[in-house]
Amino acid sequence: MSIRASVECGLVSDLGPLLAALNDPVPGIRETAAVALGILKDPRGRSSLSAALSDPDAKVRAAAADALGAIGHGESRGALESALEDPAPGVRVSAGYALARLADPRSVAPLSARVDDAMPEVRRAVAAALGQGGTPEARRLLEPLLEDPQDRVRREALLAFGRSAGPAELPTIRARLSARSRRVRVAAAITLGRHRDAESVTALLGLLHARETWEKPAVLVALGRIGSPAAVPELARAADHPAHWVRVCAIHALGEMRAPEARSVALAHLTDTAWSVRGASAVALGEVGWPADLSVLLARLRDEHPWPRRGAIYALGRLGLTEAAPRIREELGDAAAEVRLAAVWALGCLADDGAREELVRLLYESHPVDRATPAPRAEEESSLRSDAESRLFDAAVQALGRLAHGVPDALIHRALVDARGRLTEEELDRAARLPLPEIGADRPPPTVRLLFDAAIPSSGEDDDS
Repeated sequence: MSIRASVECGLVSDLGPLLAALNDPVPGIRETAAVALGILKDPRGRSSLSAALSDPDAKVRAAAADALGAIGHGESRGALESALEDPAPGVRVSAGYALARLADPRSVAPLSARVDDAMPEVRRAVAAALGQGGTPEARRLLEPLLEDPQDRVRREALLAFGRSAGPAELPTIRARLSARSRRVRVAAAITLGRHRDAESVTALLGLLHARETWEKPAVLVALGRIGSPAAVPELARAADHPAHWVRVCAIHALGEMRAPEARSVALAHLTDTAWSVRGASAVALGEVGWPADLSVLLARLRDEHPWPRRGAIYALGRLGLTEAAPRIREELGDAAAEVRLAAVWALGCLADDGAREELVRLLYESHPVDRATPAPRAEEESSLRSDAESRLFDAAVQALGRLAHGVPDALIHRALVDARGRLTEEELDRAARLPLPEIGADRPPPTVRLLFDAAIPSSGEDDDS
């Protein structure tokens, strides 16, 4: 089996062969080793990867920079900043995106030297990194990139500029809703939606009247986040659009707004011909549904596609329909990780004591570290790439804590203490990877340590002796 395939299957535990491969005479093997170390995200490979930034082959240097970004260790900052001066554009691009992942404001100064790089892709990567800087100086450096001759650079710069923008910068972003480039208009819509900018509603509604569908999804999502009642009639009309991706975003927006029309629209599209629309309708029903919707949501658990099954489970948990718990338990064995993840979350929300043993088993069997998500095969056109498998451990910790009701439970307590003991201090301090309903744009995720602190009653004894 190849190095890359072995890593994607989770078969590499000893980094020694990979670190040795970074010094192989064949450049392709050195590159593959760097890619594999990035997939593993193991900080033990950081020093060797930093040294590989001086490799004679540019592809190896670029792969090393990508891997350091994936590992995300702050001590890689200096090596990556030096790589911004690499003679190969591809290496500078990888270094820029890696620094974006580190998100260290101290990188703003070295990034400033590459704002006018001759290569558009480098300027684009620099814009992404500056967007993570979050400082007034970073915003000032982004301003000339908002007028870059390449629309892809302008788009990235606008998204970056908007990440730390305040009310004074919003007019600059609103003005881009009338830009000639669709990419820039989409970036403006996304950014204004994140800021919930009510003053942009009229301009956003105007973009919905264009014949093209390319930018409609971003506009619909933005309108949903802003939540203006003036947008509801247009959103309801868009829910019947011929393009299924437009229907998905319109239904999602109506659900997020909890508009009065959202329930009837969601119910009407629970049997849509497109599985993505059925899934979005189920999720929306979780926001606006009634107890009387139990039967139609249970019917979606028989859907041929996992996405509607996943959405229906989230909705059942969101609505607190405890009658559905026995049926949701069956979905803990679903072949699709997204469905299993939704079931774990919903059973925790419903505080279903009947799920205790199954959730404990899942906690012992799941992996508390990120696993690579293999790309879907060509024939799996209806499949979605998903990182749900890597979220199951954190979701099970949270769900078992909810089942315990804050009271010591011998089975749950022992399982949680054992699971916590499997983690390093670094793993405990990483951001928790939780299911969809727990992810909010306006709040940072808790750490894994905080998940365990909340799940393990303070009156319980850890009994680690």
